[in-house]
Amino acid sequence: MQKTIALFVCMLTSLTVVAQHHSFTRQDTLRGSITAEREWWDLKHYHLDIAVNPYDSTITGSNTITYKVLSDYPRMQIDLQPPLRIDSVLQDGIVKEAKRDGKAWFIDLAEEQPVGTSKSITVWYSGKPRVAARPPWDGGIAWKKDNNGNPFAASACQGIGASVWWPCKDHMYDEPDSALISVRVPKGLMNVSNGRLESTETHPDSSQTFHWVVRNPINNYGVNINIGDYVHFSDTFPGEKGALSCDYYVLRDNLKKAKDHFGEVHRTLAALEHWFGPYPFYEDGYKLVQAPYLGMEHQSSVTYGNGFDFGYMGMDLSRSGWGMKFDFIIVHESAHEWFANNITYRDVADMWIHESFAAYSESLFLEFFYGKDAASEYVTGTRANVANNIPIIGTYGVNHEGSGDMYYKGANMLHTLRQVLDDDEKWRELLRGLNRDFYHETVTTVQIEQYMSNTFDFDLTPIFDQYLRDVRIPILQYYWESNVLNYQWVNTVPEFNMPVKLWMGKELVTLPAATSWKTQTFERASKKVEIDTDFYATLKAISPPK
Repeated sequence: MQKTIALFVCMLTSLTVVAQHHSFTRQDTLRGSITAEREWWDLKHYHLDIAVNPYDSTITGSNTITYKVLSDYPRMQIDLQPPLRIDSVLQDGIVKEAKRDGKAWFIDLAEEQPVGTSKSITVWYSGKPRVAARPPWDGGIAWKKDNNGNPFAASACQGIGASVWWPCKDHMYDEPDSALISVRVPKGLMNVSNGRLESTETHPDSSQTFHWVVRNPINNYGVNINIGDYVHFSDTFPGEKGALSCDYYVLRDNLKKAKDHFGEVHRTLAALEHWFGPYPFYEDGYKLVQAPYLGMEHQSSVTYGNGFDFGYMGMDLSRSGWGMKFDFIIVHESAHEWFANNITYRDVADMWIHESFAAYSESLFLEFFYGKDAASEYVTGTRANVANNIPIIGTYGVNHEGSGDMYYKGANMLHTLRQVLDDDEKWRELLRGLNRDFYHETVTTVQIEQYMSNTFDFDLTPIFDQYLRDVRIPILQYYWESNVLNYQWVNTVPEFNMPVKLWMGKELVTLPAATSWKTQTFERASKKVEIDTDFYATLKAISPPK
């Protein structure tokens, strides 16, 4: 078990460790920055209309992109990664030339683009997309077969980018307000994508096109395809905004197991709505879709491959026992509907906004059903997965994510902040307020930090700097002089202002922040001093200075 858990941590951090020594290139800038060729137009709608042939691993079709003109700059950047290629581009019936620069394509639009008008362009493309080597961490398209020999394929592309399988504006800052996803697949197969199935079209060769309508803004990596010999069942969840449709798509042989196990979805939604507020995509519904990999947070089309079992592939990532009380993938990936799909980072360097809150949701689920002690034991247990090798926040503007510690170091940072606030109801309102006030928006770390500081009425910047931008874990040094406790923070950023709670025997006391030596007087010196384990920090007794 320990070896497999270590492998999980390695997978979370693998891309980041490489990035420590990475020299950024022009391609990194084209992918990760808001270029002039992106900035002048506001994305409104995608119609992705493709045929997928899992028998030869090809995709052909088009993406019609509707946008609003913000400024006069008639050159457009569209992203599509090799070996896929753009075959032609059409606007107002006129063919446009697309020039390739690595993974970016540039299109000169000769027609007038009046500011404030709505325009559209259709990009035709084809080829064999990159095969996902280790989805979802190393993404692309996973081409597999089910136990009956039928094709079983799906997309997973968060890190590598949506342009690995379809042409799009592949930057997180701009989302379409809505989308139509039309996918044609061979006879006997079904495609499941985001949103609601509007219609199914049968062609003379018995292939079928499935038309999925997304009525909410959607981030680019959230768009997905899932192709297989699926069967469908459904129910409704009595949520905060009324009846939420829940649809489930699994391989034919797994129907009974899924019907028995997917009751976990209702438990999950109950806990997550309690903590985060109403499910953010009632109009599009909730779906859980079996996929040929572990799982991913595709908006209103959450993918699942955890073997209809509890834990993470049958393991407890916290070693506390509590990790076996829930299905990790259902809880974690569903939590991303709030933190990733509702609230979305503008730059991948801020990926912690997705992963820290989703990882923390695992302990919130436990608290909802099993109490605060269970939640605390779980989240503090996950600290064993933290590497503390490089900062959680990556480099901006070059498509560079930070450390895999964004999962469990980030979750423990949030748990620590909750102790600083020391008001459970206010903490819950903070989580719900984030999802209400940043509803369907893309955000930056600075916005989240400021929002939380305002809620706390306390400048949290040094605490965020410590846990997000530094790799050191704070150490509280202390010594006694008679009954006077002398203490100060070390191993910290300047002006580290976090108060902390200590157990003095059986008494829990709160100490104000101390970046230089401070004192607090007690009736007697305690023989046993321990830091409250809910704080992600350590305690060190030292000898009094001579």
